[in-house]
Amino acid sequence: MVQFIKGSWHYGELDAAKMLGDEHLKIMPMGRGFVKIGAEKPDPEDVRLVEEAWQFARGEILSGRYEMVILDEINYAISYKMLSPEPVAEALTSRPELVHVILTGRNAHPLLIEIADLVTEMREVKHPYQKGILAQRGIEY
Repeated sequence: MVQFIKGSWHYGELDAAKMLGDEHLKIMPMGRGFVKIGAEKPDPEDVRLVEEAWQFARGEILSGRYEMVILDEINYAISYKMLSPEPVAEALTSRPELVHVILTGRNAHPLLIEIADLVTEMREVKHPYQKGILAQRGIEY
């Protein structure tokens, strides 16, 4: 799993990977954490880290070493204009046949939706945070 946004914070995926062992799930946090969005442009350092994460992920996908590569929060990186969807689409269409690639994050780019074999969209209907309940270990992290 290559994480495009997450950085040094502790979160649940790290615990899951530890339980499974590195030989089953290897996580590469390659960002700094939360990035600025909206009217402000992302920090150039965050953009650089996303590009670095993409180059690493592309190499892992095309290497054929793994049966599955998860590009965690890459859809956010693309929707925040930190990464172009075209090179991602090119790598996905030229990957080795038995390499499965999962892209996570909201607002997947239409180009990536078009070439995907499976697209799932989740939406929040209700969340404990709306009642003032803070993030809970084992649930949100």
